[in-house]
Amino acid sequence: MAVSVLSAQERKNDSIVQIETYRQQAYEAMSKQDFDTAVLELNKANKLAARIQDIPAKIAVRLHTAELHYYLQNYTKASRELDNALVFLEKNNDQAALAQAYLLKGLVLTKMGDYNASERFLKDADKIYTKQNDELNQANVILGFGLLELKKGNYTPAINYFEAAIPLFRDHDSPYQEATAYLNKAEALHYLNNAANQNVLQQARTALANASQIIDTHNFNKLRIESYRIASYLAMKSNQYSEAQRNIDLYERKSDSLYQVYLNAVSKSVESEANVGDLNEIIATQKDDLDKQQKSINFGKMTTGLSIALIVILSLLTLSLYKNNNLRAKANDLLQDKNSELQLAKEKAEKASLAKAQFLSTITHELRTPLYAVTGLTHLLLEEDPKPHQKDHLNSLKFSGDYLLSLINNILDLNKLEANKVEIEKTSFNLKKRINDVLIALKKSADDRKNNLHLEFDESIPNKLMGDPLKLSQVLINLIGNSVKFTQNGDVVVRIKNIGQKQNKVTLHFEIEDNGVGISKKKQKSIFETFSQASLQINRKFGGTGLGLSIVRNLLELMDSKIHLESQLGKGSKFWFNINFGIAEEIQEDKNPRNVIYDVDYVALENRSVLVVEDNKINQMITKKILEKNKMKCLVADNGMDAIKMVKENDFDVILMDIHMPGISGIEATQKIREFNKQIPILALTAVTIDENLDDFYRAGFNEIIPKPFKTEDFFEKIYRTLESKNAPIGS
Repeated sequence: MAVSVLSAQERKNDSIVQIETYRQQAYEAMSKQDFDTAVLELNKANKLAARIQDIPAKIAVRLHTAELHYYLQNYTKASRELDNALVFLEKNNDQAALAQAYLLKGLVLTKMGDYNASERFLKDADKIYTKQNDELNQANVILGFGLLELKKGNYTPAINYFEAAIPLFRDHDSPYQEATAYLNKAEALHYLNNAANQNVLQQARTALANASQIIDTHNFNKLRIESYRIASYLAMKSNQYSEAQRNIDLYERKSDSLYQVYLNAVSKSVESEANVGDLNEIIATQKDDLDKQQKSINFGKMTTGLSIALIVILSLLTLSLYKNNNLRAKANDLLQDKNSELQLAKEKAEKASLAKAQFLSTITHELRTPLYAVTGLTHLLLEEDPKPHQKDHLNSLKFSGDYLLSLINNILDLNKLEANKVEIEKTSFNLKKRINDVLIALKKSADDRKNNLHLEFDESIPNKLMGDPLKLSQVLINLIGNSVKFTQNGDVVVRIKNIGQKQNKVTLHFEIEDNGVGISKKKQKSIFETFSQASLQINRKFGGTGLGLSIVRNLLELMDSKIHLESQLGKGSKFWFNINFGIAEEIQEDKNPRNVIYDVDYVALENRSVLVVEDNKINQMITKKILEKNKMKCLVADNGMDAIKMVKENDFDVILMDIHMPGISGIEATQKIREFNKQIPILALTAVTIDENLDDFYRAGFNEIIPKPFKTEDFFEKIYRTLESKNAPIGS
C-alpha cells in the first residue's frame, strides 16, 4: 500500500515538472511571437493540471494564458482568466503571483478603457513589489502607469513614467520592456509637440531611434510594426509626406498579417477551451476532501503533539540553562573587545574627518586664486569687443568658471557645516520678498527647461519675521533649483503655510513639489548624504555633484528643523520641512545690509581713488584693469606694511585689502589703519577658508567682504554701497 501511494506521489511530482516545462516552452514561444505554439503548450499544461487537480499549477497556467491573450489583443478573454485566478490567489495570499495578476489586470483594463479600475490594480501591484524590493517589476508597474496616462491624454506625466522606467529596464537587461517604453515615449512626445515645443520633435525621433535599435537587435516583430505607425506620425509633423505614407503602408500591411496570426491563435485557443476543467469545481472538490480528512485526524494530532511538545520544552530548557552560563561569560569578553575596537575606530574616524576638513579647506582656497584669474581675464576679454567666434568661446569659459566657483562654494559651505563653523544669525526680514527674490533668481533656469514656477503663499504669515534669511534662502535655492533641474515641461510649486502662531513665534510649513522624474524608494534613503545622487545615469544626464541636498539637511538641522521627502518614480517629488521664526516688532533698517542688490551709479564711481592691497601680480593686474575700465583711479600695494604707509601719505576713497599676504596679514594691516583712520572704507578681497569667521572681519574694522573670485556686478555693487554708507564711523 505504501509503495502505491509513493508511486502516485512521484507521478504527481513528475506531472508538475512537465507542466512547468510546457509553461516555459509557451513563454519562450510568446517572446518569439510564435503564438500558435504558445497556445498549444499552454493547453497541454492546462489539461495536465486539471487531470492531477493541482490548483497552484492550474493558477500559474491561467496567468500565462491571460498574458497570452493580452498579447493577442483578446482583452475580454484575458480579463476573464485573471478574474478566475484572482478568486484563488486572494484567498491563499500568494503575494508574488497576486502582484503579477494585479499588474496584468491593470494593463488589460487600460486597453479596455476602464481607467479608474486599472489605476487601482496597478497601485495594488506596486504595493507588493515595493514591499518585496522587486525593482524590475516596479519598473513594469511604472511602465503600466505611463501607458495609462498616455491613454488618458496626460502626455507629460506619461513621459515622466517612461523616462523613469527606461534605465531600470536597461539595468535589469529587459530589452522588450525597454523598447516598449521608448516607443510609447516617442508617441507621447509626438502628441506633446502640439503645444509648440520645437525641441520635443527631436526628442521623439531620438526615442524612436533607441527603440528601433533594440527591436532590430532582438527581432521584436510586434514592436517593429508599432514603430512604423509612430514613424509615420513624426514624418507627418516634419512635412515629409512620402515618408509618412511609406511607413503607414508598412504598418497597415504588417498589421493585417499579424492580425491574421492573432485570429488563428485565438481560434485554436477557443477550440481547445472546452477540454479545460472548471477551476472553481476543482477547488470545491478538494476543499470537501480536505475537510473530511482533517476531522478524522485532528484529535490524534492534538494529543500526540501536546505530549511531544512538553518533552521537547523540558529538554530544551535544561540544555539552555547549561549553555547560558557559558555564553554569558563569552559574551562579556567579546563585548569588552568590541568596545575597545569601537573606541579605536572612533578616534580614527575623528582624525580622518579633521584631515578631510583641513584638506578641503586648503584645496578650495588654493583653487580660488587661479580661478580668480580665469574669471577676471574672461570678463576683461568680453569687455574688449571680441569677434563673434571668440565671444562664444569666452562665454563657454565664463560658464565653466561660474560652475567651478559654485562647486567650490558648495564644498566650502558643507565643510563649514560639518566642522560646526556656521552660526545662525537673527535679523528681521520680509519672507514674501525673500521668496520672490529666490524665484526671480531661478526663473531663467526654469524657462530653459520649459518649467512653470508657482508660489502658494499663506497671507496670514506675519510681514516681519525674525531669523536667518540668508540660510533660509540657501535652503530654498537648493531645493527649488533641484526640482527645476529634474523637471522638464512641467511645474514646480512652492507652498508656504502658517501652521501655528503663539505670542511672538510662528511655525511655518514649506513645501517644494514638482512633477519631474522622481526618486526611487531605494535611493531616497541616501539622497541627503554628501556626494549622493539618484544614479549614475542621473549624474550624466543632469550634472551636479550631489552636495546641494546635504547642505540643505545640515542647514535645517542647524535651524532646529528636518527635511522630509515624498517621491515616486515618474510622478515627481515633494520636499517639505517645518521651521520656527520669531515675529519682529518692526523691521530694523540695516545701514549696511548684506546680499541686497542695489542699482549701481557707475558715474558716481568715476575718478574715485582706490588702493588695491594684493601680493599676487596677476590678481593685481586683473583688479586694477577692472577698476580702471570703470574710470576709477587705482594704486597697488604689494603687502600690508606698504599699504599702511600709502594710506598715511595719500587720500584714498576706498581700500581693497587681501587677507593672506607675506609679512603682516590683511586683518593686522586693517587694525593698524583703524588706529589713525576710522572713516576710510576697507573691503576684504579674499578667498575665504573654513577657518575664517566672517564676523572676525567686521570686528577687525572691515566694512564689507568680497569673496574671490567674484562676479563683476557684485564687486562694483559692494564698493558703491560701502561708499554710500561711509559716513558711519567704525567703532574703536
